[in-house]
Amino acid sequence: MSVLPLVFTSGWASGINAYAVVLLLGIFGATGLSDEVPETLQRPEVLIVAGVLFLCEAVADKIPYVDSAWDSVHTVIRPLAGAWVGALLAGQSGSLSDVAASLVGGSSALASHAVKAGTRMAVNTSPEPFSNVIVSLAEDLGVAGIVTFAIFNPEAAAIIAGALLLAGLAVMFFLVSRIRRFLRRRAQRREERRLAREPGLPPPR
Repeated sequence: MSVLPLVFTSGWASGINAYAVVLLLGIFGATGLSDEVPETLQRPEVLIVAGVLFLCEAVADKIPYVDSAWDSVHTVIRPLAGAWVGALLAGQSGSLSDVAASLVGGSSALASHAVKAGTRMAVNTSPEPFSNVIVSLAEDLGVAGIVTFAIFNPEAAAIIAGALLLAGLAVMFFLVSRIRRFLRRRAQRREERRLAREPGLPPPR
């Protein structure tokens, strides 16, 4: 059986929460629920580090603007994690080359990360903080559900992940204008505050 569906799904999930993917796959492998998980992901030190970083992300991901800063830092980390997990899965099964698996895992992670980061920027335009918590919980539960489903039914999980990715890209297309307006308003407010602090200048009208 080809490991490609699991590679794609794990890549998509890594773009949203890479640490949760590593932690879940490692647990499934260590508990014997799956033979597809390579030994590297089952090592105790890997599970501990992934667990600690997952808890850090669980907190940062629910705080307005901190979540966007966290996403910026992970623009490189999440695609690399998706590529790394994909290569490990391919090496474990032998049904797909490591290079091809890295490309699939990394590219799907990059695409889903772009959707996540853009969605969070749009959510941060809302004045209340509760939407961040709701979106973050939905992402965490979605990643956990899809990765778990992929272990037992990788083809169906890959179809769901692909549909979610396409839906997210479509939503992002409609949110771009809202994000641009928000960024322009924020830049204007910063400029107004800067002018107000400079002596001898009239306050902005």
